[in-house]
Amino acid sequence: MNIDVNELSQNQAYFTLTQTILPRPVAWVLSEHENGQLNLAPFSYFTPVCSNPPLVMFSVGRKPDGTLKDTCRNILERKHFVIHLAQRELAEEVTRSARSLAAGESELELCGLGTVPFEGWSLPRLVDSRVAFGCELFKVEEIGDGPQYLVFGRIRRIWLDDDVASIDKKGRLHVDASGIDPLGRLGRSEYTALGEILDIPRDV
Repeated sequence: MNIDVNELSQNQAYFTLTQTILPRPVAWVLSEHENGQLNLAPFSYFTPVCSNPPLVMFSVGRKPDGTLKDTCRNILERKHFVIHLAQRELAEEVTRSARSLAAGESELELCGLGTVPFEGWSLPRLVDSRVAFGCELFKVEEIGDGPQYLVFGRIRRIWLDDDVASIDKKGRLHVDASGIDPLGRLGRSEYTALGEILDIPRDV
């Protein structure tokens, strides 16, 4: 099959990309509404983009009615957010948190998720996630005809569950990927979790 992307509609391009670029990490983004309620939503157009300063990026579209999604609006207005990595057993909650709710309603209540204080950060983190990044807005870029919004976050704090993080004898951080067991997004309604991990050292 040889696909001419110029002949695809926006929806066709989306479904083609999401079923072929995989697996994709999921940014489970917690942000704050103007009424103080917490918003939680997953985004799988997500990646680290810079180490100095430490930046991550995720891409946000618009709601079906053309208005800004709550996550994007909240971050533009309040400049801070928390990105979590969700593990295998949270797949249903991740999917449920993607539902469109009325502005100001909290997905945490819908999903039955709790939070705890995130030491050194202005927002809490999810109790059940094993990795959390406290981010402040670096910049937002508007691209495409949709349009899409590329949200760049500067990581200020990182929380790691003690069960998945340790310091080796040389003082270097070691994170157990299998312990995090992060979800990867596939196409349609599919996810994947870690299977076999290949450890292939590079010659340097």
